Amino acid sequence: MKKTILTLSIAVFTFTAASAQKHFTRSANISFYSDTPIEKIEATNHQATSVVDLEKSEMVFSVLMKSFEFEKALMQEHFNEKYVESDTYPKAQFKGTFKSETPIDLAKDGDYNVSVSGTMNMHGVDQEVTTTGVFTVKGGVLSGKTEFMLAIADYKINVPGVVKEQIAKEVKITVDATYEPYKK
Repeated sequence: MKKTILTLSIAVFTFTAASAQKHFTRSANISFYSDTPIEKIEATNHQATSVVDLEKSEMVFSVLMKSFEFEKALMQEHFNEKYVESDTYPKAQFKGTFKSETPIDLAKDGDYNVSVSGTMNMHGVDQEVTTTGVFTVKGGVLSGKTEFMLAIADYKINVPGVVKEQIAKEVKITVDATYEPYKK
């Protein structure tokens, strides 16, 4: 009987410890910025979903394209209908891994620099992405930030000649996420 209780206790502890390594958010902030001499375009999405597995050093981000908010309604309409074709390609997704020089310790406040690599799927196209970022632990709470550039032509997003000079060939992507422990 004692052996069964001990085995069960070890199994519960192991499951709890393993699941504590996964962190989740439904409110990651993803923004992009296009800067040309003619026009600056910025959009933000506060509804990106992400899971980070600290044990496996894996991460996933998923964002609905129609959830990007623009300063001008016409920009948002053109973005969804003419450029990213949100009805046909409703979301963008990143799946990848990260490496940290030191293990990320949720019991120790600090910044953990990471290199990130994986596959970005947007507009029906997969592209390899490599960048750097930082995970921060403060009071046991995990957050992550990164900035990187994406070439819109890599994702077969066509920009009509009439507005070609108004949209940068590369846009800056900024990601800011605060996680909570994932619970099944």
